[in-house]
Amino acid sequence: MLTRTPEDEKRRQIRARAAAIRNAGGLDAAVAQGKLSKLIEATLSEALVLGLLKQGVSKYLAIFGHGSTDLGDVLRIYEEESVTRTFNCRNEVEMAHAATALRWQYGEIPAVVTSIGPGALQAFAGSLAAASNGVGVYHIYGDETTFGEGYNMQQVPKEEQGLFGRMTALMGGSYILHTPEALRDALRRGALAVNHPYRAGPFFLLLPLNTQPARMQVNLATLPECPHLPAMAPVGDIGIDSAAKLIASAKRVAIKAGGGTRGHDAAIRRLAEAAGAAVVLSPGSTGILPDAHPQNMHVGGSKGSISGNHAMTHADLVIVIGSRSVCQADCSGIGYKSAKHVININGDLADVTHYNNTTALPGDIGAVADRLAAKLEASWAKANKAEWLKACLAKKAEWAAFKLVRYDARPFEDPVWKKPVLGQPAAIKIVADFAKEISAAKFFDAGDVQANGFQVVEDDQTGDTFTETGASYMGFATSALLASAMVEKPRYGIVFTGDGSFMMNPQILIDGIEHGVRGTIVIFDNRRMAAITGLQMAQYGQEFRTNDRVAVDYVKLAGAVSGVKALHGGFSADDLRSALREAHKHDGLSVIHVPVYSGPDELGGLGAWGQWNVGNWCEGVQREWIAQDL
Repeated sequence: MLTRTPEDEKRRQIRARAAAIRNAGGLDAAVAQGKLSKLIEATLSEALVLGLLKQGVSKYLAIFGHGSTDLGDVLRIYEEESVTRTFNCRNEVEMAHAATALRWQYGEIPAVVTSIGPGALQAFAGSLAAASNGVGVYHIYGDETTFGEGYNMQQVPKEEQGLFGRMTALMGGSYILHTPEALRDALRRGALAVNHPYRAGPFFLLLPLNTQPARMQVNLATLPECPHLPAMAPVGDIGIDSAAKLIASAKRVAIKAGGGTRGHDAAIRRLAEAAGAAVVLSPGSTGILPDAHPQNMHVGGSKGSISGNHAMTHADLVIVIGSRSVCQADCSGIGYKSAKHVININGDLADVTHYNNTTALPGDIGAVADRLAAKLEASWAKANKAEWLKACLAKKAEWAAFKLVRYDARPFEDPVWKKPVLGQPAAIKIVADFAKEISAAKFFDAGDVQANGFQVVEDDQTGDTFTETGASYMGFATSALLASAMVEKPRYGIVFTGDGSFMMNPQILIDGIEHGVRGTIVIFDNRRMAAITGLQMAQYGQEFRTNDRVAVDYVKLAGAVSGVKALHGGFSADDLRSALREAHKHDGLSVIHVPVYSGPDELGGLGAWGQWNVGNWCEGVQREWIAQDL
């Protein structure tokens, strides 16, 4: 007769609780139906899984190590009972990006799990994308033991305590579970951080190796839930009235729609039309107005557009909405050369007061924009804006003509490829048009592909394009495609990536097949860091160390992974369209390699339309910044 060990009994209890949750249809239901006692004894690892489950977290992206074995065993049992899912990955940066994309695109809160040490640092680096774009995800890392018996392998080798917790606290919220009973407080803080209505971001839970299996009393009823916060707007009409009067008296109004406007499409359109304002987009807000809307001036900033930068330069009043006002968005603070006043709508108090001469309207973007629009609709504030909008529309037509010449340009003779190849704007436009045709989501990687991409895309709603311009993290887009394998109703995705960005995270070739991704990765290969080459040429007239002599056969590389459909995109528009159709037919992950031009011919790119406080431009930009009143 086999003797049941304490470890066997522990696992039996874990499995029984997981089964009760599955049979009841959820944790709260299991308690309400009496299938689970409100008070239980569990390990910290299981208590954490239960606490996150109460917040809707049931999906984990993991690379397990010696720093996470106990948590891994709990997740194994809960997955066997169909309560949670764990997706094993091959690179911590990749899975941090995939988790960010899962929350960003599909609204699901995931958790990233790593061991202690290098793996945690890799995931921590990847969390910059979540922090920069306001996306809430959990990160769970192993940490040094609490007994202080000596260095733990892979901890920071320094005679100080809690160093990983101190590092992670710089990126977002952080909590070291040195005492298991502090879990309730940790999860309460975590819930607010990952679900913050205005500045969400990553929350880091540090699990010491020896506290993970420690047993504790848990009151399931007191484990924190996700906060459900009402939309807030200014009390009274004083601020709204002041803003409405400024808009009514201005002749040239521009709205700068930052990344925070995503999802507030209707409210921003209503406000723009009521105010008679030209709308200037940020890379992350394409689609906030339909592309063809006469007040949509496209992207403005250091890498903007003719129309977007015209509206920024000549507006006498700027309405900044949901923007952090990063250097490239407002040309390092000098993009609004004619503006005398700013109206700022933002939930974050630091961002809403970023500029001088500001009427601040703090609160929920949709709620505030709707209140201001209602006031303007009653006052006919747009009556004197016809000439302004007419001038902006002419610039939009000029921008469209400028782009069309580049889209229609014949292939360029390229010194690297030693034959004619497509210009990058033309190639991106072909792929973007195909994405719209099949209703695919577009993901842009950092670099020249990204910069040209947000100038090219013609979105009619937010959520059609995901471009990680918050941190410009190379490799984000390819990794983001993995999120579609984690949801019940995935949307087909097309990744736009350069050769450099692709090689940052090629693990998607393996993880994508492992987890059943269906989508296409298009590699626009110019054999160089073209965005930086272009900047070097513009500033100093010489390029330096932004290319290499190493040829890579990306079709062979991708095709070496079983299950990947690897295709060459050819050297013409027809070749590329044919490859896109063939890739889309494949029931899995496809990769298309497209050689693109990089060189001095101005038709091979879309150019830059603003200033920026970098390199030898600094002196001039800073001189203007000091003289400007905003």
